[in-house]
Amino acid sequence: MGRARGKNNFSGSNDERENTLNQLLTEMDGFGTNTNVIVLAATNRADVLDKALMRAGRFDRQIYVDLPDIRERREIFEVHLKPLKKSEDLDTEFLAKQTPGFSGADIANVCNEAALVAARKDKKAVDKQDFLDAVDRIVGGLEKKNKIVSTEEKRAIAIHEAGHATVSWMLEHAAPLVKVTIVPRGQSLGAAWYLPEERLIVRPDQMKDEMCATMGGRAAEKVIFDTISTGALSDLEKVTRQARAMVTIYGLNDKLGNITYYDSTGQSDYNFSKPYSEETAKVIDSEISALIEEQYQRAIQILQDNKDKMLKLADILIEREVIFKDDLEDIFGKRPFERGTSEVVEEA
Repeated sequence: MGRARGKNNFSGSNDERENTLNQLLTEMDGFGTNTNVIVLAATNRADVLDKALMRAGRFDRQIYVDLPDIRERREIFEVHLKPLKKSEDLDTEFLAKQTPGFSGADIANVCNEAALVAARKDKKAVDKQDFLDAVDRIVGGLEKKNKIVSTEEKRAIAIHEAGHATVSWMLEHAAPLVKVTIVPRGQSLGAAWYLPEERLIVRPDQMKDEMCATMGGRAAEKVIFDTISTGALSDLEKVTRQARAMVTIYGLNDKLGNITYYDSTGQSDYNFSKPYSEETAKVIDSEISALIEEQYQRAIQILQDNKDKMLKLADILIEREVIFKDDLEDIFGKRPFERGTSEVVEEA
């Protein structure tokens, strides 16, 4: 209802929603200083709101609610764990560390899913493993163990996932690996689980390392089979989005310089023309392509240097279907860049 007027009304006809918004604006002008009425509203699309709604005397106080940090997630877990029968050794701080980027609703969903997992296993209480299974279920989707996968395809999936694991292990700024699986989940045929750091700012080296780790799957197929497959679709989508953000949003490209084509007001969504010329569009396309190709070649080089270890990892994956961080440490040794998990800072 609060969407900017005239943006979607291409027909020019009378729009009932616009009339309702006009009436709301008129009513809000009628409140005096002694009315004792406070009007609250919430939206996750503040960028498309009508400007008249945000003027002084209307919705002129704005509170931005960000995703909870590790301390806030721990407190949210404590709220949602109250109705559950939980095991005595369950650590809410551990749960908070395992769920970066989760909202309050996601955490409530994790608690509910963990209780369902425990009930299916006829447990008397919900324990740590149930919560880990619940996070996997929510992030990756339902396990499909009855999916028919040929031996050749299973090996290709194992090589792909081993490539991700190997490259991320060798890069300083890539997110620390938790586990790798070749059990199909949702639409994916395999998955590597990471525990990303909660960063407030991200530097180009960190973004490039993440892109390189994402390209590790396709690079592994190229190194081992000397051919590539369609299995890297989600990887390519993710890496293209990151490269486009580096070039067009964050101004991290030397050729284009300190410039951004991002419009935080959301008004550019309605424009049919791009905010840059055709020549600039060609530069953007070539820079995105060069950035991705550079990280792809870097991933290939890392995998060629560690080919035997990656093949060993793939063989273990085929045998067990799921491997954890400890298995990678047995093959590659301790990760040289391992940093301690950030401690929860208590408020004074």
